[in-house]
Amino acid sequence: MKTRRWGCFSRIYPCVFGTFLSLFSIGAVAEPQSAKAAHCELPGHFEPQKSVAITGAGAHFSWIIFNELKPELEALTGRQLTLFGKNSMLGQGCNAGIKNAKLNGPGYESFGFVCCPLSKQEVEKKKIRVYPLALEPLLILVNKTNPVSNLSLQQVRAIFSGEITNWSEVGGDDRAIVVVTRLHCKKRPGHWKTILPDASDFREKRLNVKSADDMVQRVTDFNGAIGHTGATWIFESKDKVKVVTVNGVKPTAAALENKSYPFYRHLSAVTDKNPSPDVLTIIDEVQTGPSFRQVAKRFELLPLTPAR
Repeated sequence: MKTRRWGCFSRIYPCVFGTFLSLFSIGAVAEPQSAKAAHCELPGHFEPQKSVAITGAGAHFSWIIFNELKPELEALTGRQLTLFGKNSMLGQGCNAGIKNAKLNGPGYESFGFVCCPLSKQEVEKKKIRVYPLALEPLLILVNKTNPVSNLSLQQVRAIFSGEITNWSEVGGDDRAIVVVTRLHCKKRPGHWKTILPDASDFREKRLNVKSADDMVQRVTDFNGAIGHTGATWIFESKDKVKVVTVNGVKPTAAALENKSYPFYRHLSAVTDKNPSPDVLTIIDEVQTGPSFRQVAKRFELLPLTPAR
């Protein structure tokens, strides 16, 4: 009996070790624990079982959508949905979404989510598929104590570039401006590049942060700060920030649709070339289902796929 029990363990152990290596390789992305990843019905007998979980991972701002719809998506597919992406850090957002999508295979069904548009070259090189979800307004944040409540498009860009360095130049107090940036995914188009097209265009003397949580915290910390984050970020009572209008326009889905609000990013899901039917069902429901329209309305997202 002892020999058979160790025989079972020796067969399970490589599976466990391989899972650890996969977890380590994508940082914040962890593989799910299946209901019964391996089962020994009899001593010495190994019978692999299909994982009951589907794993989604990637950028926080797309994670929000799937997380809001998680109970409905699980009921629709009859599968557990394990999601990673809350407060995703630099290098563990869009990049982790693509890595997780490419991990898809027998026993590990997966997909990813990104908050940046991907070029045709990147999509072809990495052999992935992209499923557009929505455009998300990029909010311009200032400290709640700042009397400035509106900036022109030109003023926003001049502040982030360093041409304007004091709030008194735009109708505010005589206070130095602290520029806070999160310039993630520098090689991809869109997102913060709607403010200024290249990282080198931003003011050299600035605070660079690695997450949206850090962004909100820094703008809270400094009365003279200005920063940016996505509309799906959920603010807390401790956050002493406010959103300013741009050219008198609020960051709404309607303003994105009529192109009167200039700052935004693309939210998408990604898979490898062979996603499972259940993964496709999940993504299709998010793209076209009625519940996503309610989430989009709440966060001022502009859906990119017509509703069913």
